[in-house]
Amino acid sequence: MVSVRWWRVAVSGASMSPTLVEGDWLLCARLRDSTSVGRLRPGGIVVVRRPDRPGLLVVKRLVRRTPDGWWVEGDNPAASDDSRLFGPVPDSCVLARVLLRYAPRPRRF
Repeated sequence: MVSVRWWRVAVSGASMSPTLVEGDWLLCARLRDSTSVGRLRPGGIVVVRRPDRPGLLVVKRLVRRTPDGWWVEGDNPAASDDSRLFGPVPDSCVLARVLLRYAPRPRRF
């Protein structure tokens, strides 16, 4: 039997807009090991530990696999610190795969 470790993440900042906006909540599945990381695909959204600031977790989109790990980018380049700044993210820094947004913030018209 496979058990999934669920994780709830709050979105902060504008780096993933318009896909995700500040105040959105995400349901994520924590990755267990390198085997789990190997099943990730470009286009997916993940929670990663920034390699240059290990205490900071960020939500980014997987762009491509490199020899050094995953190249990740935010959907809003003007507001995103991502692999263009800190380079590829090692497998050990990819913590969870985002499954769904379940509680978006109220939108004002």
